[in-house]
Amino acid sequence: MGNYLLRRLIVAVPSLLGISLILFVLLALAPGDPFGELATNQNVPPEVREALRVKFGMNDPILLRYVRWLIAMMHGDWGFSFASRVNVDTLILQRIPTTLYVVGTAQILALAVALPVGMLAARRPYSIFDQIANTFAFIGFSLPTFVTGLLLILIFSVNLGWLPFVYRADLQATGWQWWWESIKQAIMPITVLGLYQAASYTRYVRSAVLDVIKLDYVTTARAKGLDERKVIVKHVVRNALIPVVTLVALQMPTVFGGAIVTEQIFRIPGIGSLLISAILANDTPVIMAVTFVFACLVVLFNLIADILYGWLDPRISFR
Repeated sequence: MGNYLLRRLIVAVPSLLGISLILFVLLALAPGDPFGELATNQNVPPEVREALRVKFGMNDPILLRYVRWLIAMMHGDWGFSFASRVNVDTLILQRIPTTLYVVGTAQILALAVALPVGMLAARRPYSIFDQIANTFAFIGFSLPTFVTGLLLILIFSVNLGWLPFVYRADLQATGWQWWWESIKQAIMPITVLGLYQAASYTRYVRSAVLDVIKLDYVTTARAKGLDERKVIVKHVVRNALIPVVTLVALQMPTVFGGAIVTEQIFRIPGIGSLLISAILANDTPVIMAVTFVFACLVVLFNLIADILYGWLDPRISFR
């Protein structure tokens, strides 16, 4: 296992280097200037603007700027935000806990709904339960998150007044009151993200279980007199989860990116809203750092998926 992880990490290094180079070049060639606001400010002399560009190396060749950024990043310096006037790593560390809380809980909700519903639907295909589950899955997958988010806001915030529709990171409450307020403001965004992902996962779980439940070894296990529950849990679900693990691993970075819309709707101070504000301000160091974090997530979750393959299927060995 250790050698396998080491080889995968070695392979991941050139991949991340190539991704970072492409991202850096694209951002450098994109229209817009981080100091564009200063250019329109008559109170800032041209020599001051030029001095800032020289200080941050904006006039240097792109490859030289990339090498400088890469060396600084390897030393833990992710750059300086032109808009927020603070270090980029400080900004990201401030936003990550909120995003992990919302996105992580939403994924737990999605799997908690999709796994049992998908398995039950596959055990009784074309039954009333299966048809109802498929109908809700299609509806949930077809509705974008900004539609369901606004709908929940209209119902539970505007009409009923039960839940706040603006997520606040600076709650003034303390103790149990703080926990209760934190849970209340996270219910709607977690529900929106979780049910949207659950709709997609349910279809994949149902399809995977249907493929496995018809195989010969499952029929043999039943013929031996094994309990139906043991057959489903030990022989069907474990093998059916392999394609589901692939889907979840590939979807996780997408979920972080897709949470941008939900964070904008509920004003969640997470990574998504940070990326949007950085794009609007042409804050290239922040854009580069956030997109590179997403690239690292892709590599990380693919590695986790490969490890889970070996745990789910003993025939897969780490060599």
